Amino acid sequence: MLIGYARTSQISQRAGLDGQIADLKAVGAERLFVEQVSALAHRPELQNAIDFARDGDTLIVKRMCRLARSTVELLNIVAKLEAKNVGVKVLDFGGGELDTKSASGRLLVTVLAAVSEAERTMMLERQKIGIAKAKQEGRYKGRAPTARRKAPQVQELHQSGFAASEIASRLGMARSSVYRVLAEVKAA
Repeated sequence: MLIGYARTSQISQRAGLDGQIADLKAVGAERLFVEQVSALAHRPELQNAIDFARDGDTLIVKRMCRLARSTVELLNIVAKLEAKNVGVKVLDFGGGELDTKSASGRLLVTVLAAVSEAERTMMLERQKIGIAKAKQEGRYKGRAPTARRKAPQVQELHQSGFAASEIASRLGMARSSVYRVLAEVKAA
């Protein structure tokens, strides 16, 4: 069975997600697992796809970065799937496909995951340099503290009897942020 996995990091990336889904369906993916969550967060649909896969199946993704952010993580995912005799196929691979069911495919996934991780590390280093320069020039303001902006809504929901988990879910924020806002309000 061909199992498709599609992921974007943000809800606002709907067009990218739709494109991945269309590409997976076009190559015959019979079962799709889709989510919009950062690669750094818990990805329940990826875990569901891995659990669902059976001997002889192939997990298909549009690009390698949809599966993992680091070489180690990618290789762990591939190893879990290979232990179940499940292959991984990457559709968008320099004009062709990559399939881990072949020896050359396994070699290439290892090398390319390392290159991808190195590119990301270099991008983050350049970003840090840019931020440091902007701070020196007084142009860097940092990210707006979203949890504090939502403090009135957090308070209102809390006073209405909602639990922290429900407040976090409704306002699209972390539960720890809800607790922090409530503690700041209480201390004031």
